[in-house]
Amino acid sequence: MGRIFEKRKHKMFARFDRMAKQFTRLGKEIAIAVKQGGPNADYNPRLRTAIQNAKSVNMPKDRVDAAIKRATTKGEGDYEEVRFEGYAPHGVGVLVETATDNNTRTVANIRMHFNKGGGAMGKTGSLDFIFTRKGVFKIHKSALKGMDMEEFEFSLIDHGCEDLAVDEEEIYVYTDFVSYGSMGKALEDMGIEVATAELQYIPNTYVDLTDEQAQEVLDLIERIEGDDDVQNVYHNLK
Repeated sequence: MGRIFEKRKHKMFARFDRMAKQFTRLGKEIAIAVKQGGPNADYNPRLRTAIQNAKSVNMPKDRVDAAIKRATTKGEGDYEEVRFEGYAPHGVGVLVETATDNNTRTVANIRMHFNKGGGAMGKTGSLDFIFTRKGVFKIHKSALKGMDMEEFEFSLIDHGCEDLAVDEEEIYVYTDFVSYGSMGKALEDMGIEVATAELQYIPNTYVDLTDEQAQEVLDLIERIEGDDDVQNVYHNLK
């Protein structure tokens, strides 16, 4: 009985840790958006998107408001967005997005994570042939309010829709980097509520490994994701 309780407790703490990390990441995204475009979401598309993404993971409104207020406070440290690239064991490409108020610290930490995980940091742009940056919009099917799927897809083509994936509950709209903003505006004008909207690095090619080799890569990725300055980690492990 005690072992079962300990297992459940471990899972509960792990879930809380993931949630805390997610809220911290979204708080930084909100702060960056405010610094770039001001605290009024009506006139700041990036902030509007960040708030919507926070709502999608049930981030409390008071935490969202606090993040906005901190970003408008004089003397509050600015976050710099810095990207790192490198390779995990067995040639898997890893791209890391960070938001940091101390770039020297972040560079040292990310390099340490790669080295300890059996990988190596590379130069900026070294993974450009592996990843393409795309806009990804997740929409709940219910948000279409009865609109025909074919009609919906056709209406998005003029706004840069490159691909559309559908599962049982969700619709995923993919655009190129340039069309990300216009697609967000188009969906807003259509009255379609977007669950999340992000710019992501999508792999063009994948590396297929054995289970044992893949675990080495995943261990490195987990190590990097645990860093407080890290916002997102992308890889091309199949």
